Amino acid sequence: MLIGIPDIIGSDLLKALADTGHGDLIVIADHFYPPVTKAPQAVSIQAKGVGAAQMLDAVLQLVPLDVEYEAKPISYIIPDADSGIVMEDSPVWQDVRKVVKDHGYDPACIGTLERMKFYEKAGKAYVVICTSETQPYGCIILQKGVK
Repeated sequence: MLIGIPDIIGSDLLKALADTGHGDLIVIADHFYPPVTKAPQAVSIQAKGVGAAQMLDAVLQLVPLDVEYEAKPISYIIPDADSGIVMEDSPVWQDVRKVVKDHGYDPACIGTLERMKFYEKAGKAYVVICTSETQPYGCIILQKGVK
């Protein structure tokens, strides 16, 4: 038994996170994200029954953000500019900002990526954590740092 590991971090996810190194990308995906086609080389972990911000909170208990080398080591997905979808904010994005701040990071380290740019970057991820997040545009990418 390990002490201090959040309950929603299963053994497969714990191993995947332990296998990441400085600069590796971790995707926290919403219910609609297709990990096999968008990040086929990544380790895909199912974390059903968990929301994106809840998983972000758990991951940030174990993994530092790359604030020393990356201006925006965490980004959330937003609609493409030419999609016709206008979203000023979302509950997921609000929760992401709160979780990041609660973990002692400046919310200025959070960026946004349009959907297609997000998919392109997410394709380089080491691990994709598939949550049950049903809010639209509820995907997040983290870049792992060092402490």
